[in-house]
Amino acid sequence: MTHDIVVFLQGVSSMGAYTSGVFFLRFWRERREPLFAFLGLAFLFIGLSWTLAALFSPGEETRPYVYGLRLIAFALIIAGIVRKNRQATS
Repeated sequence: MTHDIVVFLQGVSSMGAYTSGVFFLRFWRERREPLFAFLGLAFLFIGLSWTLAALFSPGEETRPYVYGLRLIAFALIIAGIVRKNRQATS
């Protein structure tokens, strides 16, 4: 793929992640369900990682900050699921 297509696809991916994050945060605000807050923040971090990848190195994703943001996002998702499961069993 050419450089322009890669940047475009990373931009589309970041827009989708930001949109998902905003929707989850809106659901959290309406229902006060902590899982929605965790998912909303996670998607915002994923969107930020895609944005940084598109701006700084669209062809090279081996940069630690991109993977660090994704690690934080996946840790938030796991923390939200664990918290939700603990609430369900108590």
